Amino acid sequence: MADPTKKQLRRATIVFWVLLVYIIAALAWWLISLEQQNKTIHSLRRAQVATTANDPDAANEQVRLIGESERRDSVKYIAEGITFFLLIIVGAVYIYRLVRQQFQLQQQQQNFVMAVTHELKTPISVARLNLETLLKYELEKEKQRKMLDMTLQETLRLDELINNILISTQLDVEAYKAAKEELNLSDLVKDVVHQFEHRYHLRTVVHHIQEEVDLKGDPLLLKLLVSNLLENANKYSDKSAPITCRLTENEGFIELQVADEGIGIPDAEKEKVFDKFYRVGNEQTRIAKGTGLGLYICKKIAKSHDADIALTDNTPRGSIFTVTFSA
Repeated sequence: MADPTKKQLRRATIVFWVLLVYIIAALAWWLISLEQQNKTIHSLRRAQVATTANDPDAANEQVRLIGESERRDSVKYIAEGITFFLLIIVGAVYIYRLVRQQFQLQQQQQNFVMAVTHELKTPISVARLNLETLLKYELEKEKQRKMLDMTLQETLRLDELINNILISTQLDVEAYKAAKEELNLSDLVKDVVHQFEHRYHLRTVVHHIQEEVDLKGDPLLLKLLVSNLLENANKYSDKSAPITCRLTENEGFIELQVADEGIGIPDAEKEKVFDKFYRVGNEQTRIAKGTGLGLYICKKIAKSHDADIALTDNTPRGSIFTVTFSA
């Protein structure tokens, strides 16, 4: 089934080009008509001079002045036509880009709603099923513990999703003011990695975290930054592939790196992945979970800490996200 948003965009594009061609054609017709009118008026003035003038020298001077007037009017009409043409083109390009951006934003928002609906229903359904099973059956203590642990992990996942949505909205409207407190970034990264390892038992995380790396920043936002980078690496790489987390400080800079050995990201997509709601593919066919907010929030958090975030290729495969802070 064709995407309704794409159909609307196609119709809007056709209407736009039809109107633009019509306006340019009308402008060209207006310019030609004015030029013809200009020539007709000055031809009549020359004829009038030729029939009424008694002095040949005076007549020649009047004809010369009439010719200069005709040339000035022609230049004026051409200059006005070019000015109007440029204004129309600039305005048309601006409107065309604006309309396309609005349709793309609408499509991304629809994708976001579909993704959030799925992301919300899944942990709620799992938690509900586990709790109903525990209430209905007398299970062994070990099985009860596993089911309760699974339910806890799903609620943590739900909590993380809600935090992403709330923080994203607050950062957009600048309602959230990032704190600037001295903190041990090494301990913070270790805590987030430990929570991640506890949640994904089968995932191998290789971490090289330099001790006693201090930074002035917001602990909540920085935890969310590290967590989102790890979650992103987890989504787009094989379960057997390791994730590497590095934290180093040297020459006045602090670098936080999260590397995966996943599918990688094409060069054309590298800048777009930090856009809000942006995800490669279609929400109805995409396997990897997500809402398109994680990397967008990472970029906003990095910016709020005067840091840069960059995406590079991992060798031989995968991606590396690097956040660079000023020490």
